[in-house]
Amino acid sequence: MKKMLPILALAGLLLLTVSATIYPTSNSELTSNFTFGNPEIASINQLTFGHEGILFLGDSKNATVYAVDLGDTKSEASEAEIDIKGFDTKVASALGTTVDKIEISDMAVHPITKTPYFAVSTMDGTPILMRLKGETLENVPLDQINFSEMALSDAVDKDAKDGRERPLRVWAISDLKYHDGKVLVSGLSNKEFGSTFRSIPFPFSDTQDYASLEIYHAAHGQYETQSPIKTFDVITMDGKDYLMASYTCTPLVLFPMDELKNGVHTKGRTVAELGSGNSPLDIISYEKEGKTYFLMSNTNRPVMKIDHKDIANTKESMTEPVEEWAVATGVEYVSLPMVNILQMDNQGNDKVVYLQRTSSGDMVLQSRSTERM
Repeated sequence: MKKMLPILALAGLLLLTVSATIYPTSNSELTSNFTFGNPEIASINQLTFGHEGILFLGDSKNATVYAVDLGDTKSEASEAEIDIKGFDTKVASALGTTVDKIEISDMAVHPITKTPYFAVSTMDGTPILMRLKGETLENVPLDQINFSEMALSDAVDKDAKDGRERPLRVWAISDLKYHDGKVLVSGLSNKEFGSTFRSIPFPFSDTQDYASLEIYHAAHGQYETQSPIKTFDVITMDGKDYLMASYTCTPLVLFPMDELKNGVHTKGRTVAELGSGNSPLDIISYEKEGKTYFLMSNTNRPVMKIDHKDIANTKESMTEPVEEWAVATGVEYVSLPMVNILQMDNQGNDKVVYLQRTSSGDMVLQSRSTERM
């Protein structure tokens, strides 16, 4: 490992020189309170974009959300198809190391330039932000950036562990989305009811609303308050926004957004049990022929396609256990012929970019038209 560090440092320096010339700061009301410098980001667990191409980074180690001004909103949007084989090898090579010494933790696509960004960490835990330009990976420097930050109140303790002695701090931020002028954050807190949802107005101030969550987990046959949301999206039904949350083993639960108020404990409505022995990874939505669909990728199941109207038409809440292992009940879904999808994001209105581990073990980055979904 000691021999690898100079190589990584050199690769980082070379990439930094390239990146520093293409990320000028922008002039916007959203960034008027930003600071230029080094925010000392300790980890990047989650990525998401907001208005004007502001990138939000979720750092569980610091229990902090960072807003970063990339300054590249005037770049030409790329319409080219993406099809890159050996993507993890390509990332590792750009960093002067090997695939066994890196981890790609998240991906987000710039809403204006359509450029994919990647959160990468090295063996020693160093967080790296990269972007794809053509088929070339560029480093986005994290020590000289225009940024704002919001530390999460009452995050799960750094030394906290679950019943199996696994560290819980990584779940301080389990998912991150930007919606309607707010940064939405799921994760764990240090409170009695650990499962947490936060709504943080942006630009950041001193305000963050915190709600604790409770669900009925049909596969476990019990109510739960300690399991973090693994991935979520926002669904609008009858003119009202709902948090649509998915958890390990795999309940799908709705929470009215207007009930997720500061300091309030909220029970969700379980509308589906999508199968035990599985954990969700990503949820995105798209429009097709005037209809809205959701895609959910999973650890042990294919990508699930769920029709918005099927969720909206489900009025009851599941309150009885599903006793047969791995059986799915509730809202119906279609299993797409897409397996081992690790990350997904929309690339404009009619494409999805995804990172996939193929049956041969190769990691590929590809784009696909929503017409084929």
